[in-house]
Formats: sequence, structure tokens, C-alpha cells
Amino acid sequence: MSTETRSTTVHDMFDMSGRVAVVTGGGTHLGRAMATSLAELGACVVIASRRKELLESEAAMLREKGLAVEPYQCDVTDEDAVNAMVDATVAKHGQIDVMVCNAGGSKTTSYIPNAIIEEFRQTLDLNATSTYICAQAAARHMIPAHYGRIITVSSIHGSLTSNPAFYEGLNFRRSGPPYQAAKAAIINLTRALASELGPSGITANCISPGQIPRPGNDPEMNERARKANATGVIGTADDLKGAVALLASDAGKWITGHNLIVDGGWSIW
Repeated sequence: MSTETRSTTVHDMFDMSGRVAVVTGGGTHLGRAMATSLAELGACVVIASRRKELLESEAAMLREKGLAVEPYQCDVTDEDAVNAMVDATVAKHGQIDVMVCNAGGSKTTSYIPNAIIEEFRQTLDLNATSTYICAQAAARHMIPAHYGRIITVSSIHGSLTSNPAFYEGLNFRRSGPPYQAAKAAIINLTRALASELGPSGITANCISPGQIPRPGNDPEMNERARKANATGVIGTADDLKGAVALLASDAGKWITGHNLIVDGGWSIW
């Protein structure tokens, strides 16, 4: 597939008709918003997760809106399963143009000096290792096509640590050092992917969201996060739709190795 921009108009730069994207963790929260964004731009989007029923339900709802969305059950920490997912996508559609490595999370229940080291390993696997597995699986097919967009998902806590006092008195389990280390690894892994894959026409960029609460979050936590932002506005999952659209489309074809922070200004002070 050509690396040339198909049109000089901004509208057409964002057009993703004919593109095929995979979004891991695409059935919920941030992943669902990013998958929806790419599908709204015209891409065929495969949403992947371990939870089959949730994926099928979400894909059905999006298809009712006229969007091309397909579910695929997959554990992103399982290299064989990820390779099979990507191979199946290419076998069906003939290509994979975008890989959004979104699935992740935290296994933290304990903190220094009494931390459970296995939780650290599990959190690294769930975030950094899974990102590497997904990026590599996609790159195998993108390199021969001399085209591809790899988008990783870190966090503001990949660039900043967190103040434990911020969470005092809240019904909220903070992620702690394992998550911060794993998300930091993703940022520099993305730069390394950009360096390795750039000559093959593949860009690699990272999105680092700020505090974007899930439904049911502690309201006090949400209010603290709102006040911590320069904008004074709490983030929503839809705030990532523009970011992923830019990095996945031809509008962002000359952006690579970048960490795009989407946090309402949390990190500026």
C-alpha cells in the first residue's frame, strides 16, 4: 500500500476507508472509544479482548450504527494467540494497517516496603510485554506492505509518578510503582519501535491519557482529578477519539516516536 497521502484536503487525510485496524481492549472504556473513532472514519475495526460475550455485544451495538466492527477473543499476553488473531485478520481482509495496543491494567494490591513482587511482573506483562507482542505481530505484515500505524497506550503515570496523598480517603486503589514502571516502558518502547520500523514505512506513536474515570468511580476521586487539571474539566473516553484518529490516519503520517499526552493539563505543573 502506498505511503503517499491520498489527498491534500484535511477531510481526506482523515478518511480511513479501506483500512483495517485492530484495537486490543476494544470492548470497554478507552479502547471502545478509540475503536469507534476509527470505524467512524471508515476503517474496518477488529476489537480484541478476553471477554467474548462483552466483545460480541459491543460489536453488535456498533454495527447497528453502520460501523464495520468485528469481535475477536484474545489474551494479549499470549504470543501465540496474538499471532493467530493478526494472521486471521490478514487472511480475512488482506491487510492490517493499524494496531492499537490498548489492553493493559494493574495487578497492584500491595505497596513498598511490603510489595508482592509477582504483582510487579504481572503488571509488566499485562502492559509492556503485551504491547511488544502486539506490535511485533502487526509489524510482520506491515513491513512487506511498507505501510503501518502502531499506536501504543501509556498513561501520564508513564511520565510522572503519583502522589499517594492524592488518593487518601478515597474508595480507589492506586496503581503504584508497578503500573508506573510498565507505562514508562511503553513510552520508550514506542520510540524504539519508531526507530526500528521507520525505514519500512511504519510509524509508531504513544497516547498517554490522564485521569479518565470509568462509570462508578468514586465521585470524590473525579472531583479531585477535575481540580488537578488546568482546564478544570474531567476527561472522558471520547477525548481520545481525535488523538487516535490523527495517529492512525494519513493526517499523522509524518509523526512518529511521539508521546501524545491527553490529560487536560494535569502534567503541566
